[in-house]
Amino acid sequence: MLSATTKLSGRSLIGFREGTGSGDPLYARDPATGQQLQPAFIPATPEEVDRAVKLAADAFKIYSRTTGRDRGAFLRKIAEKIEAVTDHIVERAAQETALPVSRLQSETARSCNQLRLFAQVAEEGSWVNARIDQAEPARKPLPKPDIRSLMRPLGPVVVFGASNFPLAFSVAGGDTASALAGGNTVIVKAHAAHPGTSELVGRALQESVRECGMPEGVFSLLFGHGAQIGTALMKHPLVRAGGFTGSRVAGRILMDVAASRPEPIPFYAEMSSTNPVFILPGALRERPEKIASGLHASFTLGAGQFCTKPGIVFLEKHSDAADKFTSKLGELAAGSTHFHLLTEAIYSSYDCAVANRKADSAVRVLAEKQSSGAAGFCAHAVLFETDANSFLGSNLDAEIFGPTMLLVRHSIRDQILEIARSLEGHLTATVHGTEEDLRDFADLIAVLETKVGRLVLNGFPTGVEVTHAMVHGGPYPSTSDGRSTSVGSQAIFRFTRLVCYQGFPDNVLPDELKEANPLGIWRMVDGSMRK
Repeated sequence: MLSATTKLSGRSLIGFREGTGSGDPLYARDPATGQQLQPAFIPATPEEVDRAVKLAADAFKIYSRTTGRDRGAFLRKIAEKIEAVTDHIVERAAQETALPVSRLQSETARSCNQLRLFAQVAEEGSWVNARIDQAEPARKPLPKPDIRSLMRPLGPVVVFGASNFPLAFSVAGGDTASALAGGNTVIVKAHAAHPGTSELVGRALQESVRECGMPEGVFSLLFGHGAQIGTALMKHPLVRAGGFTGSRVAGRILMDVAASRPEPIPFYAEMSSTNPVFILPGALRERPEKIASGLHASFTLGAGQFCTKPGIVFLEKHSDAADKFTSKLGELAAGSTHFHLLTEAIYSSYDCAVANRKADSAVRVLAEKQSSGAAGFCAHAVLFETDANSFLGSNLDAEIFGPTMLLVRHSIRDQILEIARSLEGHLTATVHGTEEDLRDFADLIAVLETKVGRLVLNGFPTGVEVTHAMVHGGPYPSTSDGRSTSVGSQAIFRFTRLVCYQGFPDNVLPDELKEANPLGIWRMVDGSMRK
């Protein structure tokens, strides 16, 4: 059987065709060795970027009017195609990311399950939020018109692949699945860290478009430098929205591009989060070592390169339980394995951030895995400690992407609330507490509700379930728009807008709004939910 590498062309997929590209080639690198991987990936030309968007805009006119059943079948086909080449995908992704094969197999399965979840949502159809207010022609003093509304897709959506999830947040990840489920067309900007993985998944998508009889342009995949290709895509007048997972610096640049266009468009960016953890006194007394073990597993999972990695932990300063907790956590951190970070840029950033934190006189190293001098982008775990007074008013809440965590010790209850109120927006906040703790610290929970998208009780924030109720988002700067989620079925609403029909005859209305409800979906009719 041919290896995954021999099947790669290194060219963009523009509709049903391969691009030619031009300019300096891009190469993936093996994080475990630092060595360059073949083949070369040639950046898309400006003309190819323009062609991909125009194809997407033309395809949208047809694809946006397909039925939920057709879109569901399309999403299921993508999942089947990916599963058929899982071995090749995992082989290449392991080379490009140094992530364990088991993790990549799990992420492939998660991506396919995510596609099937959105297939169910599209097929069932109630997500359109149909509302009907029936006419009252005899109402006084003025007649009430017939008014009906539902969600409609936006148009071509640009999706930016993420470095830390080569599958679940990349070519066929949540942004792509939710956009396609809602009737949008998609252009993916592949991440430079895993271009080969991106091409393999992109070809599965391209084949699915063909086999399902969807119009050319429903999907395209572009390779190139983010600052050039990404900016050009977000400036294109036919692009209607963007989805991004990555750094705050890059996300902010693209946010500003989307907002400064002659016609601004929505841009959903997940950018940075330190995911604070609050260990309350009762829980600390009951299970200090168990919490320490769970935290260590969480902050080192995936080499600390999860957007939900717990980066700050708040606990009391003086107690036997606190000492047991810190002793256990320090022991585990010092005994951690070495990690390979995903890219040279992430490695350099981590190394610099750790050095700067070590140089801060208000911070001390509590535990550290000694460097082994291993090859590639090798990093080690570091556990830092500071006190609440030093933390307040500092920049110690900044995210460090990698296997490190900061313990913040407080001495009085009021400091916890002061700290919570000072936090910027995060994806998650975790509280470890007993029933008594939750009563005593009810005001802490109320503050955290305003700071994060997901509150976790007596658990750990890594591990984001793909469900209907999940929220993976939060106030700025964790995301560009804290009113949405990038995981779970509610992600479909990001790439849609409300359209209202007033006074239309029944035969002209979309099926979702027709009087007989031919699709059998849930609708709000005169204020009550009905089928």
